[in-house]
Amino acid sequence: MGSAVAEQAQGFARQWQEWKDERERLLADPHGWLALVSLDWLEDAPRAYPGLPGVWWQDADAAHFDPQGAQAVHDGAPVTGPVRFDLVQSGPGTRVVVGDVEVEVARRGGYLIRVHDPAAPALAGFRGVPSYEPRLEWVLTGTFEPFDEPRPTTVGAVVEGLSHVYTAPGVVRFRHGAQEHVLTAFNGKDGGLSILFTDGTSGVTTYAANRSLAVAAPSADGEVVLDFTRAVNLPCAFTDYATCPLPPEGNRLPFDVEAGEKIPHERS
Repeated sequence: MGSAVAEQAQGFARQWQEWKDERERLLADPHGWLALVSLDWLEDAPRAYPGLPGVWWQDADAAHFDPQGAQAVHDGAPVTGPVRFDLVQSGPGTRVVVGDVEVEVARRGGYLIRVHDPAAPALAGFRGVPSYEPRLEWVLTGTFEPFDEPRPTTVGAVVEGLSHVYTAPGVVRFRHGAQEHVLTAFNGKDGGLSILFTDGTSGVTTYAANRSLAVAAPSADGEVVLDFTRAVNLPCAFTDYATCPLPPEGNRLPFDVEAGEKIPHERS
């Protein structure tokens, strides 16, 4: 029995390490979050920004870029004249390639542009993400309870005065010790869920504002697996140029989740 338990723990640790290696590889992408070097909110009148070609601006519906003869690429094609970006609020951005850098355009209330530069100091100094050692006790099962209709849910952001709106399809109930806990879940990838939360470690050993937990799609009877060893930091934990959401009301766990990613080296 002891040997089987030990083998299970070793197998779990190996899988977790593989996941962590891939997570850190993605963080170290030359045009990823660690490559951010600036964030600017677009204005109503066209204006130039240091180090970038042309002029950029926004109106009530979209962002705009006029390269004014400079070289730039969007969606794999040269930008030869003014281009319009009509993006979803709090949704994915789009990127304009200018030489070695990528200029991300996103809608967060108004429109913003962020420069991703492979020469960013944070990228050059990246040493991985401090994490708790993986322990099977932090893999919990729960139940997903869908709402009658998905609910648009407004949450705050790490940027003062900014808010985000996400779709919450339901809640997840689970037990830790003798207590039951309920967390609001947002839509995740591939039919899964995304849970933003804080806990007793937040601001102590883990990033104060939030952590995120990806949950695979619920089974037919609603069962979900909450693997807190894979709780990750949002981009705002690594850079001041992020506009990350805060957890929805009620998503603070009243115990220490000593699992997952800790405060990054960059913030310690």
